[in-house]
Amino acid sequence: MNSKAMKIPFSKYESSVHAHSNVSDALDGEDVNQVRELEEEFSAYIGTSKALATSHGTSALHLAMLALDLKRGDKVICSVNAHPSLPEVVRHFDAEPVFIDIEPENYNMDILKLEEYLESNKSKKLKAVILTHLGGNMVDLDKVYSLGRIYNVKIVEDASDALGASYKGKKIGATGADIVCFNFSPHLKKNICNGGMLVSEDEEIMQRARLLANHAMVRDEDALEYIYDVIDIGNDYSLSQLNAAYIRAQIKDTDKNIQRQREIAKMYSQELADVEHVSIPMGIDAESACSLYIIKIDKNRDSFAVALKEEGIGTGLHYIPLHLLTYYKSKYSLRVNDFPVALRTFQQVLSLPIYASMSDEDVKTVINTIKKIAKTRV
Repeated sequence: MNSKAMKIPFSKYESSVHAHSNVSDALDGEDVNQVRELEEEFSAYIGTSKALATSHGTSALHLAMLALDLKRGDKVICSVNAHPSLPEVVRHFDAEPVFIDIEPENYNMDILKLEEYLESNKSKKLKAVILTHLGGNMVDLDKVYSLGRIYNVKIVEDASDALGASYKGKKIGATGADIVCFNFSPHLKKNICNGGMLVSEDEEIMQRARLLANHAMVRDEDALEYIYDVIDIGNDYSLSQLNAAYIRAQIKDTDKNIQRQREIAKMYSQELADVEHVSIPMGIDAESACSLYIIKIDKNRDSFAVALKEEGIGTGLHYIPLHLLTYYKSKYSLRVNDFPVALRTFQQVLSLPIYASMSDEDVKTVINTIKKIAKTRV
């Protein structure tokens, strides 16, 4: 296919003067612990007392499962419409992911179906629910936390898309989950660096996470620095100083970037509301991070995406439902119609470019191109 050069990519990393300055400090060997500074600044931004930086968002999720002492045969619930990293970290413990269908408006886990599953599957093996905030949009978190208490399961939030989003005035990460995991290179979006963050107000969980994040090595403060002991099985989840330096600037710019993303989402919604064959998202509220803008194409979604690509406009897909992927389909004998809402949604959804450095002209180009392509559909 001879596509034109990508004029408007699906995602684009955001840089700033702060990022250049912080990275220069790290390269120059300035006496600043960039990782510790990031953890403190992140905690202050979110409104929590503790945060642990990790090498990647997937590392944060894997470490969360370690901190919860996940074991073989345990069960962890997640949305069937999620990035493969969620069930993947569960399977690494030889534990079992349990998939729940989604609700049709914001494509997050259907909480009523979650409740039905918890009510009919009471088991000591059921350890946690991993809740995804797709596109930075929330579900009824109060209800989810209540279910966690009633059925004695831990609530872990995958906030890869939700940095800076809020729920009832509180930032995601400070709303009451047992563990919240962030990803500074969000799913299917490119960034110049990788990094993650694990947040919990549970002192025991955080102590265990900190221990296991560095090979479960302990040192006696009064002994020589090279003397250590190992008291458990951990791994290396550490974030580099360079990545931390860059991410510190990213945190500083988050609210400003979200404001711009909300403006872009509003432009999309106003201009695409009446376009034939295109449906705009209904699940965006005022506290959303607007990190994704997901439209529906009523037929031939992939050919629509190809036409956009030929015009130099990138798109994304969030996500291919997990039960359609070869590993999970065969491992758990899943049928294509087992999750009908996710299946129907998957066949139509398309994520448009939305990031703070997009100009109004860029947004208008995307809008006008969609209108032009839509007119060719029958």
